[in-house]
Amino acid sequence: MTELSWDQVSARRLARHRLRTPKPDPAPDAGRMADVVSAICGAHAQIASAAELSIGLRVPGATRDQVRRALWRDRTLVKTRGPRGTVHLLAAADLPMWVGALTALPAPSWERSAVLLTPRQTEQVLAAIADAVAEADLTSAELTEEIVARTGSWAGDLVMEAFQDKWPRWMAAMTAASRGGVICFGPNRGRATTYTSPTRWLPDFAPMPGPAALAALVRSYLHAYGPATPAQFARWLAVPPGWATLLFDSLHLTEVTVEGTPAWVAAGDTEFPDDRPSGLRLLPYFDAYVVGCHPRERLFPGPAAERALAGGQAGNYPVLLVDGVVAGVWHQRRSGRSIRVAVEPLGTLGAAQQRALAEEVERIGEILEGKASLTIGTVSVGPHA
Repeated sequence: MTELSWDQVSARRLARHRLRTPKPDPAPDAGRMADVVSAICGAHAQIASAAELSIGLRVPGATRDQVRRALWRDRTLVKTRGPRGTVHLLAAADLPMWVGALTALPAPSWERSAVLLTPRQTEQVLAAIADAVAEADLTSAELTEEIVARTGSWAGDLVMEAFQDKWPRWMAAMTAASRGGVICFGPNRGRATTYTSPTRWLPDFAPMPGPAALAALVRSYLHAYGPATPAQFARWLAVPPGWATLLFDSLHLTEVTVEGTPAWVAAGDTEFPDDRPSGLRLLPYFDAYVVGCHPRERLFPGPAAERALAGGQAGNYPVLLVDGVVAGVWHQRRSGRSIRVAVEPLGTLGAAQQRALAEEVERIGEILEGKASLTIGTVSVGPHA
């Protein structure tokens, strides 16, 4: 059995997440960005600028405008709900896998359609959504009108509790619609969110069969985050650990040990570097690397766990990553083109690391198409601020 050190695991993950020292690439294209998003199993996009940074930091020369063009013009990326039901940018080419896998998962705990909609009503709503967005980008209000016209007034009943408000009944099926590839996000119309059809990205779109899609998703996850355990995969995907264990058992995977602890990689994927993890990076909110990599105690050593985790959850703080582990937090505040970046290291940075930090801050300014300045000191804002 292959025996691995934490340093070997960390170095491979950094390389596969494109977080090692980047090589110059003055003309990144939409395909390159999609390849990176595919490699990390999606970029969390609840905060649009965080997704743009996650991708831009991994694609030398990329800017937020180029990420947006890949999404809305070239359509090599698609904005939809991915792992854990959260908003992600996914590689459009991977959408058949994602939809096939997500629809094969156990029903999520937050699924409310069973309470507010009968199975027949759910079918009617999903068909109405598909018809309404087939050739259009619609706001929630516009989509409500279209669904009510196609199904009946019951779909518009304001019965769904939401943020001290009530949403129309049909929205109880929104999770199923996203998970099933019926709907995805369209470009914002001013401040209003719009929804559209994934067939606008992939005209011949069809989900992969569930078993094949789940196998492909496990392999993709293990390529980016492995070695990993079924429990870690379950946490990443928000599924029951027992179900994940049965899934791992059904697949042809390779068992390894990481400093004595059993974990798994995709079959035969046992090549690991001998060099130590290195480099300094600033990762934004909910970056895939910190959310998906385990064990937490190795990624967030010592004081990093107290400073950069929120109730054990990763991603609520943007983090300073040094040699593959969290070594501080940071925050950015924008005013016009001016971007003020405050970084709070948890230890002393050497001269070379300080130069690397200054370069990273400059790169953030380039990605966000502004002028970034650096301050080193205490970051006073709380999580997800």
